[in-house]
Amino acid sequence: MNRIALSIIGFSFFIFLAGCFDEPVPAYKTVAPETRVYLKERGLETLTVGAVLENGLAFVQDAGYTNLSALVSGEFDPKSLEYLNLDRNALKNVDELARFTSLKWLRLNGNALESLPDISGMKDLRRLYLSGNALKSVPETVKDLPSLTDLDLSGNPIESVPDWLAKKPGLQHLSLSRTRVSSLPADISAWKSLKSLQLGELNGFGKAEMERVRASLPDTTIVF
Repeated sequence: MNRIALSIIGFSFFIFLAGCFDEPVPAYKTVAPETRVYLKERGLETLTVGAVLENGLAFVQDAGYTNLSALVSGEFDPKSLEYLNLDRNALKNVDELARFTSLKWLRLNGNALESLPDISGMKDLRRLYLSGNALKSVPETVKDLPSLTDLDLSGNPIESVPDWLAKKPGLQHLSLSRTRVSSLPADISAWKSLKSLQLGELNGFGKAEMERVRASLPDTTIVF
């Protein structure tokens, strides 16, 4: 095998590792099409149920993306959605998220969020993506999400990982890349369920801490 081919394979493997957290199983394989709504890049600063109905796109088999408002007859029930993609808006206020209690998958990447409302009613939420916001700490409401398996906090000015997050069982994919975290809690034994842990581009995350984390999670794919 020539050197170019080896380089391509190596690069592909790097992309796999770097992106293994980002939707490791595509939405269409886990969430029914009629329960998925996309509301990306609309410049929204405040989320309302009405805005989701008016601007959201639903995926309809054989018809592609269709305005949600054209598919809803009568009053729109926010509990009818299991997947909501709000990536790359300008969201600062998402208080009405608490009404979407049936969500299994929530994407809020690339917004302007400094906090999250109480979303503890989302008992079935498995995947929560919060990359590229303005969160200075891990939202405490995450503590009360019993089904959560995937959590992306990358690209936020978070400085520390709370002990309660380190004790949260069931997590499979966790990203803290490009945050201000310089160390993890002393006890991360509850994270043995992790399949991937992304800790890339962490200034101050020293070699000794890297070695400790690797020793604590020998079966986890860790990207520094």
